[in-house]
Amino acid sequence: MSTLRKISVIGGGSWGTTLAKVLCENGHDVTMWEFDSAQAQRVQTERVNKRFLPGVNLPDSLRVTSDLSEAVAERDIFVIVVPSHTVRAVARQMVAVPGFSDSTLIVNAAKGLEEGSLLRMSEVLTSELPQESDRVLSLMGPSHAEEVSRQVPTSVVVAGTSDTHCQTVQDAFARPYFRVYTNSDLVGVELGVALKNSIAIAAGIVDGLGLGYGDNTKAALITRGLAEITRLGVAMGASKDTFSGLAGVGDLVVTCLSQHSRNRHVGEAIGKGQTLERVLSEMVMVAEGVRTTRAAVELGARHTVELPIIEMVHAVLFEDKNPREAIDQLMTRPLREEMPG
Repeated sequence: MSTLRKISVIGGGSWGTTLAKVLCENGHDVTMWEFDSAQAQRVQTERVNKRFLPGVNLPDSLRVTSDLSEAVAERDIFVIVVPSHTVRAVARQMVAVPGFSDSTLIVNAAKGLEEGSLLRMSEVLTSELPQESDRVLSLMGPSHAEEVSRQVPTSVVVAGTSDTHCQTVQDAFARPYFRVYTNSDLVGVELGVALKNSIAIAAGIVDGLGLGYGDNTKAALITRGLAEITRLGVAMGASKDTFSGLAGVGDLVVTCLSQHSRNRHVGEAIGKGQTLERVLSEMVMVAEGVRTTRAAVELGARHTVELPIIEMVHAVLFEDKNPREAIDQLMTRPLREEMPG
């Protein structure tokens, strides 16, 4: 039996709404903060998030508010589920609320890297909040909201430097359909789920081109993409084993193959000839891989790590590189060992 806690989910998109639903099902006292006051009122009244999670009824016990003071007051756990480029601003707003407690656990569920600083999301939160770093964790893994909200069996991982805090979060979220593992490699878990979005864009491009590229092509892309992610992760201090887990190959596979993947959708549209600006303007939700690709290329240069697929995605997105030419260049690079050293 999960210990009942007061929990606020900061962010009312599809994933935030889904995690709030999971927590309510476990009997917790849950408040969800949505920055748009009209949207918050609609969800509170209608008991469904028609904009981001249509068709999924929400528990009567869930409170939805646009008042951050209400969401921050006297909470045991905060779950941060806003787009990665807004995490820092939201953290600053939270800490400015009178009575904000430095003893509250912070669970990051945003996947990405901050442009400019190149920081992981837990690092951004630690830099803005008074919490000790071991109180900032990340909940990650192959977990599309469209499926979890309908109780499709799913496994994720909570990562942090404190076993005790990881187990607290594990206990808070675990459901018969939502299995939660723990992992002490916060660096690897956050990098894995951030960088896979760039590879998912590449997978979408392959499909969007309509040139008959098949399963062989997609398998090679995913496998070599994982090799790039692992190289960079290890260079940044992560454990190689993490990338064989849920936040590594697990999240990579689901994001590259799923119809629910926003990043794969972006790539597919570009492969069909649409501009990046048009694709993003027509999306309701955020595709984190676009910003992450910029940051990943900078991180690769900083750590002298070769990232050929991610670099080609960057060229297609931001340098008007022809997608077909990008694939040809990847396939005709100098031959080498698969696993040198």
